[in-house]
Amino acid sequence: MVYTQAFDQAIQLIDDANALDPRKENVEGEDFPCELLFSQRVYQWVEKLTDPPSEALLLAARSHTMCRWMIPRDTYPKTTPGYHEWRKALANYHASEAEKTLQKADYPAEGIEAVKAFILRANWPDDPEACILEDADCLVFFETKLHKYANEWDSDKSLRVLMGTLRKMTEAGRDRISELSLSDAEKKMLAEATQLAGL
Repeated sequence: MVYTQAFDQAIQLIDDANALDPRKENVEGEDFPCELLFSQRVYQWVEKLTDPPSEALLLAARSHTMCRWMIPRDTYPKTTPGYHEWRKALANYHASEAEKTLQKADYPAEGIEAVKAFILRANWPDDPEACILEDADCLVFFETKLHKYANEWDSDKSLRVLMGTLRKMTEAGRDRISELSLSDAEKKMLAEATQLAGL
């Protein structure tokens, strides 16, 4: 699919911003900025989950966690309300950063509002494309972060988090979990969470 020049410019600017992430992930012996990798993986899943995805959806996939390291989790209380406050602050921050970046790329105002709506989940779960973004985000979480959190949390907390994540996904999104590279322990944990969630 051919995208506009403004789209290509916006993608480059978003990637440039995410490439500043001081946190690194090692892939085959080479370190990469974590947020850059995460956003690119979500983008790739969006491309797999729908054909063709809209420009706004792809831009949201690339920018919905833009510069996340700027608001660390420990800046909010380690409580359930604190967690929700943090997530709300993040969403507003990502939407603001995306808006400024897209404006620099001379992206149309209508398109910018559509991207912000995806990031803020304004139309989720009623909008099919908003559901695709959620599915893509969850799939990347399972594939890249599940092992870390499973080791840090007790089993009850892990199951609660997984059940909540699975319930946010569409049936089509959950069907794609089988394509992920997961350990036997992770597969077992997801299977148990799926059963407990009644899915």
